Amino acid sequence: MSEKKLVHTMRMPIRWGDMDAMGHVNNTVYFRYLESARIEWFTQIGCDPDPAGEGPVIINAHCTFIKQLKYPGEIEVLTYVGPPGRSSFETIQEIRRVDQPEILAAQGGAKVVWVNFPSEKSTPLPDNIKELLA
Repeated sequence: MSEKKLVHTMRMPIRWGDMDAMGHVNNTVYFRYLESARIEWFTQIGCDPDPAGEGPVIINAHCTFIKQLKYPGEIEVLTYVGPPGRSSFETIQEIRRVDQPEILAAQGGAKVVWVNFPSEKSTPLPDNIKELLA
């Protein structure tokens, strides 16, 4: 994706329980880090899902593991978005240790689709969300 816009930054600790038997953060935990940052951003912009109405859902998620993370430490997750489509947009996220900001530990993201929950169908992105993404 060539066009991307930084929309959110979040710091969080690497917890002891995030590590696995190999002594590094387990690969599944990276998805939790990405999810936590995405949900905090959704909350900040006022697009919490409304089970009786509309909201965001992800239809795929991906992560490339570049550098092992280990406890103790603190990470920063940067969230970028691509240009909005009719009912969806891409998020692109980077994970870096706060004490090593020049080293990319992982890069991931998700495709987000705006959904009408009762009908279980995609629906056009609301204008206020499109404006935030543009």
